[in-house]
Amino acid sequence: MDPTSPNHPSESKRKERRQHPRTNVAVEVDLQSERTATPLRVKTTDLSIGGLYVEMMFTLEVGNKLKLGLWLNDVQVSTGGIVVTRDLQVGNGIKFIDMTTEDRLRLKRFLAVAGNPLSPDITNQNQRQDIKGKKNLEEVRS
Repeated sequence: MDPTSPNHPSESKRKERRQHPRTNVAVEVDLQSERTATPLRVKTTDLSIGGLYVEMMFTLEVGNKLKLGLWLNDVQVSTGGIVVTRDLQVGNGIKFIDMTTEDRLRLKRFLAVAGNPLSPDITNQNQRQDIKGKKNLEEVRS
């Protein structure tokens, strides 16, 4: 198929299915499936106001309902979730359901800070160190 054709599935032509922008941030999450008694602690690879992605060797089935506890600066945000994507031996995408207005606001504030690598917030200390290190490296190379 001709790459200039309007029917060509190029990256720029694909429709983004996500409703909310993702932020690449590692946040500890307690996942508890309806099918298990013990929660599993994992870390996010990305997070948005609508859901998250976690890397897991043993992935959960799509449609599995979960109870989630996200740890944002030592404050737990609780919500329900449903597994919406499954990449075998890689991870799961989880959509938030039943999040309270208060917890949604906490998450929104956290994401605003986490998305800004120059923020003074402690959650971005590693990102700021990376940026500072890159700037110092660029100065040395100049």
